[in-house]
Amino acid sequence: MAEGPFHACAGGLKVTLRLQPGASRAAVEGRQTLADGRVVLKARVTAPPEGGKANAALVKLLAKSCKVPKTAVEIVAGHSARLKTVLIAGDPEVLKVRLTALGSVRGGPESR
Repeated sequence: MAEGPFHACAGGLKVTLRLQPGASRAAVEGRQTLADGRVVLKARVTAPPEGGKANAALVKLLAKSCKVPKTAVEIVAGHSARLKTVLIAGDPEVLKVRLTALGSVRGGPESR
């Protein structure tokens, strides 16, 4: 069985995710299994993948979804790739529950 996208660590939760920039809507879509068997969380943002705009939109989306400040969300790997590792500061169990519950719940535009 494939390992999930969530990994508890000191001070928070590391999340492995696949980002789709330039989407028609911003949302955390839920789990996705990649061709190599890895399980990631799929997220979409409307911002383009240029000048860090998509990364900033992802941070804002995850912060809103997890109900934490934007400063609690940090991209720790994959800054210029679609596959990213994000560290979210806080209680790992609470954060995992919030992200798992999202499934296909849509987020708002990043410009808000």
